[in-house]
Amino acid sequence: MDQVVEGEYESAKEKSVAGQNAIRQLSQPVKGKLFIAQVLAFLSGVLAIAPYVALVELGAALMQDRVDPARVNWIVMLLVSAYMARLTLYFVALGVTHFIDLSLRNQMRRQIAARMSTAPLSWFTREGEGKIRKTIQDDTATVHTVIAHGPIEKLNAIVSPLALLAYAFVVDWRLALLSIATIPIYVGMYGMSMRGMNEKTAQMDTKLAQVSATMAEFVAGISVVKAFGKVGQAHKAYLDAANEFSKFYRAWCMPLVSMSVASFSWVSIPVLLIVNLGGGALMMNAGWVSIYEVITTTLIALVLPGALMAVATIAWSYQLAGSAAVRLVNVMELPALPQPDMPQTPKGHDIEIRGVSYAYDETQALDEVSLSIPAGTVTALVGPSGAGKSTLASLIARFDDPDAGTITIGGVDLKSISQDVLYSTVAFVLQDAQLIRDTIRNNIALGAPDATLDQVRQAARAAQIDEFIMSLPDGYDTVLGEDTHVSGGQAARIAIARALMVDAPVLVLDEATAMADPESESKIQQALSTLAKGRTVIVIAHRLASIRGADQIVVMERGRIAVVGKHDELLGNAHYQALLAQGACEEMTR
Repeated sequence: MDQVVEGEYESAKEKSVAGQNAIRQLSQPVKGKLFIAQVLAFLSGVLAIAPYVALVELGAALMQDRVDPARVNWIVMLLVSAYMARLTLYFVALGVTHFIDLSLRNQMRRQIAARMSTAPLSWFTREGEGKIRKTIQDDTATVHTVIAHGPIEKLNAIVSPLALLAYAFVVDWRLALLSIATIPIYVGMYGMSMRGMNEKTAQMDTKLAQVSATMAEFVAGISVVKAFGKVGQAHKAYLDAANEFSKFYRAWCMPLVSMSVASFSWVSIPVLLIVNLGGGALMMNAGWVSIYEVITTTLIALVLPGALMAVATIAWSYQLAGSAAVRLVNVMELPALPQPDMPQTPKGHDIEIRGVSYAYDETQALDEVSLSIPAGTVTALVGPSGAGKSTLASLIARFDDPDAGTITIGGVDLKSISQDVLYSTVAFVLQDAQLIRDTIRNNIALGAPDATLDQVRQAARAAQIDEFIMSLPDGYDTVLGEDTHVSGGQAARIAIARALMVDAPVLVLDEATAMADPESESKIQQALSTLAKGRTVIVIAHRLASIRGADQIVVMERGRIAVVGKHDELLGNAHYQALLAQGACEEMTR
């Protein structure tokens, strides 16, 4: 199905249809297995009439002048057997759907991970961490309801009451009509209470995503906000989102609950008993029916509303799951960056950027940027926050494709280089080093899984981190995030060791020392000096003192290149002087 963004539907009906289509699409791979479970559930639903058939037959047998014990025993045995068969069929069907659900959700998560690994960086920026986390965790859990429970409970909730109603008509058509006399009133009032449900559901999803996003931001930045005494301010953003959700939910639910109570009163036990027993007594006086027929249809009348409520509950869960399914399908069908049919290999390591423009939604991040980066040189990208430095660096690593212009390495357009060759050509060290929950050895050898321990230690020594690792009780077998936690500077040096293991000829450093203390920064700079030898290096840094020796410094402002030159050449430039002054102030406050 086509990519659908929430809020783009012309009507609630279209949104509902899109949700049901998404559910069908997700369940398509397991359609055959689900059919087996549905057959079992159908048989279980039909057997729901067994107690009522037995009651009528038992009543007829006991009303005879001479009671036949054998017939009574046969009816009781048939009742017990049917009841056990019904339970067995239902729970076997439920077991089958849960097994299917487990397999399907595992498959979905693998597919989502595969899609996200090839998705453009702009998608992550647009969606935000909170919304992505909600899709991966909450939405897959929501789909569990319609796969593991929906097919069985929906069929049971429909087949059982239909079978019971059909049997009521077999007993007596007048009693059957009496048993459903109040249901149309209930259905009409309930339908009125459900008006606008699709729009309210969409609004609830949006507000819930806002709560999830603010919580994710609060947790991610808790150390910073605590250090600066801004916990209350950060917490307020989460509380505001949570309170907004609560107000919306209360405003929605209060009238809904009132209307639901009024509608349910028409199918409550007292009302049903008065209608069915009262009407049945009149029919008995007229000689139309027997007492056990009245009792049987009255019991059926008591069961039918519960089945209707079950259908309403299932419909509501499908409504919620429909929105979740649309989001899951959208992620599972994320367009990956196109890969070349006939990939080419770069003949060198020089980089040419020609007329590159790039926008995040409505924000122009880069505007016709052109730059030459000779092989084996160090190019520093500097400028104020939002100037486009990190965006340009990410495009060089092909985290996304530019909207206009070209970027080449060794004379070959990035779009013509295969993903494997590109990743072995360009290494990236981020300012916020991302380490996986695994051993330190596996973290360093992430890009070279066949590396020996000696090779890993050699890279760690070059990155000035081997001594720290060997001081840990388990050394290189220490599991990060479980056995120990590392500082920002230590994480950066592990990331540098990882880049050394890849041995890529092009290196992009995105403010690798930004979060480090002075001592760690000194060690990181030593590690970076080792890493940069003989490579084409693009470095982003706010601290201009660290890049004064760069072969060229590129000053960026508002997505454009303001000036290019060496440190000495730029000292008279106003843009560069402003950055130097800002950097001096930051150094004084460290």
